[in-house]
Amino acid sequence: MSMVIHLASRTAAPHRPELATAHDPVRLHAEAHNALSMALHYLREPQDNTRSAMRKAVQALAALRRLDVLLQRGAA
Repeated sequence: MSMVIHLASRTAAPHRPELATAHDPVRLHAEAHNALSMALHYLREPQDNTRSAMRKAVQALAALRRLDVLLQRGAA
């Protein structure tokens, strides 16, 4: 018997995890919460890491903006 290995189709659409979270308000809220938690963690370290804290704050704001857009569309 021969062993067959099935490979993914080359015509399949690429997996984009950001699209999967774009329509889930719970995941967007969790993403914002986690990013803000990490930003606070970076600021509380003995040598503060403000660049990383700013990057995480920007990620949190982006998640909150996406959540707002999603909720605006749902209310309309």
